Amino acid sequence: MLLFLSCQEKKTVNINTEPIQKEAFSLRNKAIENRAKQNFNTAFYQFNKSKQLFETLKDSANIGYILIEMAFIQQVNGDYYGSKETVTEALAYYKKKNTYTSSINNTLGVADKELSLYDDAIFYYKESIKDEPDLVAKYTPLSNIATVYIYQKKYDKAIILIESILSEKLSKKLTPQALSTMQDNLGYAYFKDGMDEKGLALMKEALQTRNNLKETYGSIESYLHLADYYAKKDLQKSDENAFAAYNIATKLNSIDERLEALQIIISNNHSASHSKYVQHYFTLNDSIIKIRNNFKNKFAKIKYDSKKEKDENAKLRLEKAENLLSLQRAKYLRIVFVIVLVFLTILITILIRYYKNKNKAIEFKTSYNTETRIAKKIHDELANDVYQVIAFAESHPLATESTKENLLQKLDDIYGRVRGISKENNRIDTGIDFTKSMKEMLSVYNTNERNIIITNLENIDWESIDDTKKITISRILQELMVNMKKHSMANLVLIKFESDPKSIVIHYTDNGKGFEKSKIAKNGLLNIETRIQAVKGTIDFDTAPDKGFKAKIIMPK
Repeated sequence: MLLFLSCQEKKTVNINTEPIQKEAFSLRNKAIENRAKQNFNTAFYQFNKSKQLFETLKDSANIGYILIEMAFIQQVNGDYYGSKETVTEALAYYKKKNTYTSSINNTLGVADKELSLYDDAIFYYKESIKDEPDLVAKYTPLSNIATVYIYQKKYDKAIILIESILSEKLSKKLTPQALSTMQDNLGYAYFKDGMDEKGLALMKEALQTRNNLKETYGSIESYLHLADYYAKKDLQKSDENAFAAYNIATKLNSIDERLEALQIIISNNHSASHSKYVQHYFTLNDSIIKIRNNFKNKFAKIKYDSKKEKDENAKLRLEKAENLLSLQRAKYLRIVFVIVLVFLTILITILIRYYKNKNKAIEFKTSYNTETRIAKKIHDELANDVYQVIAFAESHPLATESTKENLLQKLDDIYGRVRGISKENNRIDTGIDFTKSMKEMLSVYNTNERNIIITNLENIDWESIDDTKKITISRILQELMVNMKKHSMANLVLIKFESDPKSIVIHYTDNGKGFEKSKIAKNGLLNIETRIQAVKGTIDFDTAPDKGFKAKIIMPK
């Protein structure tokens, strides 16, 4: 009824998503074009706007793709921390490992490499390899790992890795550009590892391949590697290669490579004629730091403005929805209140009756078990003896003095046992003499062969304990003692009382022969469990053959 009342006036609003979808794809495609043209600010803004629209459509595939593209733009412009944050956000949109998660991990690896976090970079490259389903595509992160090894000066590891890549059959499917990159890196690693001639041959061959393919950007790396090679062998050739790298990097506006080339030129010649390159290096370095900081701020602002706009729109939608809900809620509040009140009243009534009946059932079961036990004891212990006395009286002349004495002795014994049974089940004094009556009851089981030790009984504030619980404690201890006398054969029994603000704890221990826990029912202990449950207490038994018997009783105050 509550669901019916709360939902009957809701109206389904069908939103036409076609215009949103059209605009989202239009912005995404424009962003891709601007990224290709290196209009990074515009591309980043368009990607971000497109992402917002795809979020409205819940198009997770496009959201993830756009975040990867945005991270790439941030990375190109030196915002490596921002790139990691963006690409990590993309991971949430891919539940399965695929090419996109491989690309994400590769991007994280590149960022960490540029931040000189080489071990982290290798970790992400390896994750990228695991996620990539295309065997050929796995060579990109593998090659990146080799590059990191070179940065770490672990040239032997780089050589082993690149040689293993080039020796595999699948390497033949790699593009000539990818092969020339690996060849150049392998040659550079050979050179750094002391194999100069072998390294030089490979680096020259890679440069020749790149020039033939007109791969101008890749040739920058080849020229830089050769410039480094000749730096300690032939300064003129080193400068020639460094200037070649510098000129190509300048044409392609590749700042990092220009700075690297200038570093080699400056280190090769410290004369005054080269001082202009030193100044140029610092000017260029300051400029790139400033430009990249500007890019970072712009990217952050675009994200912030976008989030602010999104939050404001969400707030407006929420306010509108809350107004509609408040109107609807006001209309049905009284009805709901009455229904809840009636429901709670019925529930409380049912619970009260349930617990009353449950307690009555437990009390009835306890009484029934007690009555059954008394009847069995009278039958087992007294009926046969009474029959024997009758038979004795019939078969012996009562006139003789010895017969009378014998008969009286038998009757006195039966009378004593009747008093014992009566005492076990008579009324328990729960008043000020409760402690005294407890001691008297327990002392009955103290004999020359058996020692009963009771501790801390007087330390309990019995006057604050409910009479029902006092009776329960007395009956439980009585049944434990009867069970001990009947089954345990113990000669030492310890009963220890403890108290805390919430409960009374009784520890019972005897050194009897014990028994298997599975035989608790046969030893008459189930009646004890029934009694303790009736007052919401607990009892735990711990026993084993020849290990004695322990019981821990916890009774709430």
